Amino acid sequence: MRTYIDTSVFGGYFDIEFEIPTKQFFAEIEKGIKIPMVSDLTVSELEKAPKQVKELYNKVLDKLQFLPIDKEMIDLANAYIKEKALTIKSMDDAIHIATATIHRIDVIVSWNFKHIVNLNRIRIFNAVNLKHGYPVMEIRTPLEVLSIKP
Repeated sequence: MRTYIDTSVFGGYFDIEFEIPTKQFFAEIEKGIKIPMVSDLTVSELEKAPKQVKELYNKVLDKLQFLPIDKEMIDLANAYIKEKALTIKSMDDAIHIATATIHRIDVIVSWNFKHIVNLNRIRIFNAVNLKHGYPVMEIRTPLEVLSIKP
């Protein structure tokens, strides 16, 4: 399963609320059950993260596949904003969704409930995707995509 991982998943590894499923998610990455994908934006955001989050990123670096961001992704992100899925202040989140959509990733994995893992927003993201000829996206938490639940 090709999984697009946003920055919140790396941080969730060290968050008491999300720690157990996130650690299991990363264990599935280590076992090759999940194919983790990140964008240039994720890498940029992780550069500003706390030391332990950067260390986790470096630990899984050899497992990650990197997706460049281009004009097509920025255009789709702008379409999400135009349709009010997000505001311009959340452009980075829109770019995460657009990147995974355009690269036809199986699922976006996030702990960002405000802007990404949010049913009302997911419906708008997918309506915009269909309007522009892209597939609908599955957007889930790490817990929801585990092969074996805790």
